[in-house]
Amino acid sequence: MTTYVALLYSIVLGPGRRVVMSDLRDMATDLGLGNPRTLVATGNLVFEAEGKSVSGLERELEGAFSPKFGKHVDIIVRDAAAWQKLVAANPFPEESELHPDQVGVRVMRAPVTAEVMERLRPYTAADEKLTSVDGDIWLYFSRSTASSRLLGALTPKRAGGIGTSRNWNTVRRLGDMVAS
Repeated sequence: MTTYVALLYSIVLGPGRRVVMSDLRDMATDLGLGNPRTLVATGNLVFEAEGKSVSGLERELEGAFSPKFGKHVDIIVRDAAAWQKLVAANPFPEESELHPDQVGVRVMRAPVTAEVMERLRPYTAADEKLTSVDGDIWLYFSRSTASSRLLGALTPKRAGGIGTSRNWNTVRRLGDMVAS
């Protein structure tokens, strides 16, 4: 069995409606996925499966999500090895130690291009950092201003496609989950 991480993008279903994590685990069980477990209530699912591709799992999860919860949600899947590689690739280790909630990664379905990164640079403040590692967008964003323009710029259109962001605390904790 291979362990996987599934990240749901924007799980707000409408005014006052959220995805309950036990319902998400039930959906995974109904799909025949093994040992489904969640991390915090923001759409992080870890499970086991055998003989399935990442893209196949994405399609399967998205296809089951819509009828169960009444809305399409993009879901990005990585196997445990790819997730551990992502954790190890953190380009901002010092910042992650000091401000783990200000370091994040936008995990992309398809690798981000250099052109997209250049399009995002103008949104980066002087005290922020932006880089791409293995096709994902890493950032260290500012809390010194009311809101980071960089965070607001990470839309699917500007960021070059489907992706979803997680802060370092979540990335690290998911790494711990797939390592055990």
